[in-house]
Amino acid sequence: MVVLPTFDMLLFGGTGDLVTRKLLPALYRRHAAGQVSAESRIFGIARSAYSRDQYLEIAKGACKEFLGKEFDADRWQAFASILDYLTVDADRAEHYAALANRLEGRDLTVRVFFFSTASNLFATICGQLAKVNLITAESRVVLEKPLGHDLASADEINQHIAAVFRERQIYRIDHYLGKEAVQNLLALRFGNALFEPLWRRGRIRHVQITVAEELGVERRGQFYDQTGALRDMVQNHLLQLLCIMAMEPPASNDPDAVRDEKLKVLRALRPITGRDVTTKTVRGQYKSGASGGAAVKGYLEEKDIPPDSETETFVALKAEIDTWRWAGVPFYLRTGKRLQERVTELVVTFDEVPHSIFEAPPSPESANLLVIRLQPEESITLTILAKNPGEGMRLKPVSLNLDLGETFKVKTLDAYERLLMDTVKGNLTLFMRRDELDAAWRWIDPIRAGWTEHEDRVKIYTAGSWGPAASSSLLGRDGFAWHDEL
Repeated sequence: MVVLPTFDMLLFGGTGDLVTRKLLPALYRRHAAGQVSAESRIFGIARSAYSRDQYLEIAKGACKEFLGKEFDADRWQAFASILDYLTVDADRAEHYAALANRLEGRDLTVRVFFFSTASNLFATICGQLAKVNLITAESRVVLEKPLGHDLASADEINQHIAAVFRERQIYRIDHYLGKEAVQNLLALRFGNALFEPLWRRGRIRHVQITVAEELGVERRGQFYDQTGALRDMVQNHLLQLLCIMAMEPPASNDPDAVRDEKLKVLRALRPITGRDVTTKTVRGQYKSGASGGAAVKGYLEEKDIPPDSETETFVALKAEIDTWRWAGVPFYLRTGKRLQERVTELVVTFDEVPHSIFEAPPSPESANLLVIRLQPEESITLTILAKNPGEGMRLKPVSLNLDLGETFKVKTLDAYERLLMDTVKGNLTLFMRRDELDAAWRWIDPIRAGWTEHEDRVKIYTAGSWGPAASSSLLGRDGFAWHDEL
């Protein structure tokens, strides 16, 4: 394991859910693996007036809970020695002066500012950091989603950040891009000669991308009701997965070569505008039902949700890419809360043979499929047709399974582990560029406007189901079905 350059990582929102559930455990793992030097430092930064010892107790409790059997008391002591805390109120200049004093003499050290706060605080924090000269040539800033709520607000935030940081210093994070299976998707597409000739119209009938959650809004009611599934999930996670599935082969593994190709996909997406939203999109909201064998509340019964809310907790849509490679190939995207199971998968359905010589005609269940699963387990499955044992030539689908965990028998990096270390190393490949973000919002905003213009009400679905019936109809009109319905 290569030890990273010495760094200072400043976690704004240091007492929040993301830092305690994801970032601190990820940093603990990298430290335990020997990748973080003893000279590096990690600061939790928040408004709460905690002492260092109090914060260490919070951090220890979070790591014990979310690391489980990986937590080791001796390794924790070593990790705790580089962990510190500082009270910083975003608007108080004296707090930033105190932060500058703590970092004095470390201007040549890689400095990472991770903003795990509401995005309306990003501009204020950046301005205050600049006033006390904390932004150096070796500084990077990591911006957690959602970045704004539409193109105009995202552009305003980006302008404020660009006034302080150069684009090469800005890391817009999407943790889905750090998942091992997403890396394997890049390897599958661009490291093998087998699939590239098939990865196009005339060989692929349609593509499905599903990000399903069993959980409801949990403690995020107020935030979620102002955001909704389209902005919380589709604008970033699903569109990024779509880009990787549909992009042209980049000329190299250079960060901008990869991001240039992703940008071309976003710009080639056919706009969904006006009345098209009623036929190409489905928005839903869960009502009470059952999940995990227990009764659960409906969305309108959740804490901090207005009783008349029309915020969508489910979105399905049909995306079309106007390029030579993908003309006529629909991409179906689906995400939602309180669905039947937690799963993230990408399903490629290949075309049928032009003429079947066998006894039974092909059915949807017998199609050649490539299923790339990102969670809960990471795997790649290729379904082909083989002869069913016995007399005659009847074909039966069989699956070739690649269980990534079983194959490599090593613990893979958590998405945040990879992305945090990439930030320290200065590798921008898995982070969104500003023009990517703008292109994503340009495609998303007209959908929201169309919902409002045509009073497209949310369709109610029962918690524990696969969403509204209209979601099945979205594919059914084209003669297809969701993978879980086959």
